[in-house]
Amino acid sequence: MAQKKIRRSYSNEFKRNAVELSEHPGRQVSEVAEKLGITEQILTRWRREHRRRGELSFPGNGRQAFNKEQTRIRELEKQLRAVEMERNIFKKAVAIFSRQP
Repeated sequence: MAQKKIRRSYSNEFKRNAVELSEHPGRQVSEVAEKLGITEQILTRWRREHRRRGELSFPGNGRQAFNKEQTRIRELEKQLRAVEMERNIFKKAVAIFSRQP
């Protein structure tokens, strides 16, 4: 019977520390990964994410971290959807009440 692989999860702090350790001069990614008990591919992926997103990397629970502008845009888009829904309801109500009996 095949064993089920257990997916390990790592804290944001662990990921940041691992990336920091791997970026020290003279240290190889494979060496750091082996000492931490993770694969080289995982550490390489974390390093890539940290380079791309900086402090916004590793927000946790599969959620993306957003800067202030992105957060504001999301809030405005949510408000816009709500207002559009209200408008559509009012349009239907006007159409129903404006019919000739």
